[in-house]
Amino acid sequence: MSGKGLFQPIRIGKHLLKHRVALAPLTRLRAPPQTHVPSEDIVNYYTQRAGNGGGLLITEATLISPMAGGMPGAPGIWTKEQIENWKKVTKAAHDRGAVIFSQLWHVGRATNSFLLPDKAQPVSASAIAIEGNDMMGNPQQVPRALETSEIPGLIKDFVKAAENAIEAGFDGVEVHGANGYIIDQFINTNSNKRTDQYGGSIENRTRLALEVVDAVQKAIGADRTAIRLSPWGTFQSMGDDTPTETWGYLVQQLQDNHPELAYLHFVEPRTTLEDVAGTSVYSLDHFRKIWKSVFISAGGYGHDLPGALKHAEETGDIIAFGRQFIANPDLPQRLQQQLPLNPYDRGTFYGGGSKGYTDYPTYEETQTASEATVTA
Repeated sequence: MSGKGLFQPIRIGKHLLKHRVALAPLTRLRAPPQTHVPSEDIVNYYTQRAGNGGGLLITEATLISPMAGGMPGAPGIWTKEQIENWKKVTKAAHDRGAVIFSQLWHVGRATNSFLLPDKAQPVSASAIAIEGNDMMGNPQQVPRALETSEIPGLIKDFVKAAENAIEAGFDGVEVHGANGYIIDQFINTNSNKRTDQYGGSIENRTRLALEVVDAVQKAIGADRTAIRLSPWGTFQSMGDDTPTETWGYLVQQLQDNHPELAYLHFVEPRTTLEDVAGTSVYSLDHFRKIWKSVFISAGGYGHDLPGALKHAEETGDIIAFGRQFIANPDLPQRLQQQLPLNPYDRGTFYGGGSKGYTDYPTYEETQTASEATVTA
């Protein structure tokens, strides 16, 4: 690390970032639903947010296999065509001097049979459904508990996706272990009632996360491997009896066995879907003290920019921005120069075309347009 502060350089793996403003992984659902191949709009989206380079981009959650579920429009990384189109994204990012990681995703129970091959039943740690209704307004589907004998195959899918990501030119991968998806479903006591070696104790419930990280880093290198985690997360009916102890154990195991990982990425417990600055009685300090390397924090910072600057100064964290990066492709420059931000349109977050996706102007484009109007 090179000092602290949002605009101080920091090293992740073999790469030196010029600043600590990162693009958070953001589901946007712009890929063709039948092929999950990254579209040209997706290429343009990441090209724009690579800006003048020097920062970290983390892709939207990317499906690791046909059985990984997800939503129509989510991109994948298991076919040759998908890999070839991701190469366009990584080349554009690298041409602009950015570092880009692929977030690897298996949604577990957070899907529906109609989205899976042969209408297969979704899988999870246990046969417990998410509370409420699914995206179609129907009661959430009850998953089947993944058989112990199937878990090595799941881990292999993560490894293959990581290898595909490196083939596609990504600088590394971020294993999605947060927000109520398959790995998080194994970690949390709300969703894991297993009685085998993957259930019960903290050591057993965190086993899958640790085995995936171990296998991925062996395949592509620790310096190209990262994981995202969300203690205290309640999204998709998550909940754990002892979150400090559970994630504390997980982070300690990563520190003891994989201290060379590129980074750990934590979702702040204050994260909400509301358009307000988040607040929470919880703190990530316990985990930050255990982990001795690069730490990324995400959650609500775009609505508390002074707080984000202060947090980076105090901790040295990389700060991942979501909603504000959607609306401001040149967000690092705007933050550094204290320029006004474009407002975002929540109605265009998910699905659709270029509107609300690749049509947000940079500050320079806004000024050029204003000058042209005055001249006219």
